[in-house]
Amino acid sequence: MPANSSNQKVSERLKNKILKDFVKRSRSNKTNNTAILLVHSPSLGIHWKTAANPDSNVIVNPDQPFHFASIGKTVTSVIISILFEKGLIDFEDKISKYLEDSILKGLHIYKGTEYSNDLKIKNLLNHTSGLPDYYTDKNKSGVRLLDLMISEPERFWTPIETINWAKQQLNAKFKPGKGFHYSDTNYELLGLIIENITGKTLSECLHEYIFEPLGMQHTFQIFHSEPALKSNFPMVDLYYKGVNLSKAKSISMSCASGGIVSTTEDMLKFHKAIVKHRIIRKETFEKMCDYAKMGPGIYYGYGIMNFRFMFMPEKYHIWGNSGSIGAFMYYNHAMDIYIIGSFHKLNYQVQPIFYIVNLLRKFNREIKK
Repeated sequence: MPANSSNQKVSERLKNKILKDFVKRSRSNKTNNTAILLVHSPSLGIHWKTAANPDSNVIVNPDQPFHFASIGKTVTSVIISILFEKGLIDFEDKISKYLEDSILKGLHIYKGTEYSNDLKIKNLLNHTSGLPDYYTDKNKSGVRLLDLMISEPERFWTPIETINWAKQQLNAKFKPGKGFHYSDTNYELLGLIIENITGKTLSECLHEYIFEPLGMQHTFQIFHSEPALKSNFPMVDLYYKGVNLSKAKSISMSCASGGIVSTTEDMLKFHKAIVKHRIIRKETFEKMCDYAKMGPGIYYGYGIMNFRFMFMPEKYHIWGNSGSIGAFMYYNHAMDIYIIGSFHKLNYQVQPIFYIVNLLRKFNREIKK
């Protein structure tokens, strides 16, 4: 049997195994939300994708657009990096250089001392600012904005409103640069900084600097722009406690921190452009890899997460980003594999990582045959 024929059979066997496993996992999702997967490897010559829903009556398609949640932080960080390459900003700059006093005053108060003027751009990018997270941190009454997103779906939020919530309702966690605390507040501030530097809206910058150059025709910023080419498929629904959050005005509370709607194909273009240094230079990407320790084996750079799994070989390391709704966009350098998609389940960040590791194990076993 010719070698290429044998490899093709192995690939088909592996493809069926991976896609069937994903469908099985998605159909165990009690939320009845559609799950989408794209697995791509130029080196292995594969481009596999699927979509599934527990309800067989729901029509699904792997090219449906969906909300990428916090993966939008990667997009925001790339815009900051593009502005860095244009000489318009530096990662070491104080944020006070770009933001009004009305925003800075009272922004970062830790143990009675204000550190707002000490915050740097890089502190926002890799979550070392110490600023509280308006989205998941609880105020004195035990309320999170996440709770209001669900209980008040018709309320529209602006970045200024979410930042003010953090200022008025929450406390800073540590002095700037002295720890790690994941915070959407950081990225809403970065969105305002982008607008102040460019004199354009964040949505205009997204399209001008990223979506248009990369041909991401089905990608847009929810509530703020439209895709260059309307998809033939509806946006994936995201039900949680009976509320379809994909249609809720309240998800506007994630703007620069996670307001991107896209497809797996478009986000593959974006991720490949970073990997191949087509959107930002290699030297700039290396600066983005200024990692802060997020947890055991988990590191966060400028809008990118890096998993160096403990007790596992380096060949299983991945980098990219995750979203709180089970969204994922990761690249494995050792096997040259991109894995992009979403399980569409709120507060479902850890499980997709385990899924990706198991997927890579399957690839490794097949490659070794």
